[in-house]
Amino acid sequence: MAQWIPAAATFYGGGDASGTMGGACGYGNLYSAGYGVFTTALSTALFNNGGMCGACYQIKRDSTKTQWCKPGGKTITVTATNFCPPNYALASNNGGWCNPPRQHFDIAQPAWDVIGVHRAGIIPVVFKRFQVNGNPYFELVSISNVGGSGVICAVWIKGSKTDWMLMTRNWGMNWQSGAYLNGQTLSFRVRTDDGKTLTFYNVAPSNWYFGSTYTPKLNF
Repeated sequence: MAQWIPAAATFYGGGDASGTMGGACGYGNLYSAGYGVFTTALSTALFNNGGMCGACYQIKRDSTKTQWCKPGGKTITVTATNFCPPNYALASNNGGWCNPPRQHFDIAQPAWDVIGVHRAGIIPVVFKRFQVNGNPYFELVSISNVGGSGVICAVWIKGSKTDWMLMTRNWGMNWQSGAYLNGQTLSFRVRTDDGKTLTFYNVAPSNWYFGSTYTPKLNF
């Protein structure tokens, strides 16, 4: 299982997240693209020159430093849609929050408000990548780093003992299936809004587990 990694978080974009539209990942209107208001900009250390656009992260307060965090230990899941640029005119610990090598999230305000006290401005958090979660009859799959337009309009899943099954969008780039697929090799088919269909065979081995991350080979 992925480990929780310490980082810090600020917020931007206003209470309706209207100020988060567009961004360095080129997703345009995040409302119509399906990303919604639970998004984040990544610091240089996380952004990887755009390679992490579309990646999903679970973020929660650092339980050892709770003064400016909301109680309850809630976890948010956000999609990377933007870049938080460094500000070398300010120190990394005093305003230059996104300066390398800091791992920092500039979160859309509606998501921030779940875990952070608004007047805090910046809070300590821990995070991990979010890819496959659910239970034996509910798979929730996050798909990131898709080429072409990058906007996914349909996803199918196939177990080694099943036919292709259409998944439904849970939110953002998270897609769900209610099939029982434990113990089966998983394949995926993705259609983007420019009409291209990509098929990823045997992405996850039969011993896949919830919380795991897999990088497929591309097959057309």
